[in-house]
Amino acid sequence: MLKYSLAMGIRVVCIVLCMVTPGWWLLIPAAGAVFLPYFAVVIANNVGSGASSRVRRPGALVRRDPGDRP
Repeated sequence: MLKYSLAMGIRVVCIVLCMVTPGWWLLIPAAGAVFLPYFAVVIANNVGSGASSRVRRPGALVRRDPGDRP
């Protein structure tokens, strides 16, 4: 959550810089304001994707045919 909040704080700074930056330099803070939320969400959602959170197929499952119903 801290990384996301920091990224959104930087986005606010980019938006303010868009109001005072002249000429072609405006594209730099505008790109930050547009693309930073996407990367912030990707980073925030990627927190729990370590090696320990992999889904493993349980070995105790046995496949059944649909015709095997009692």
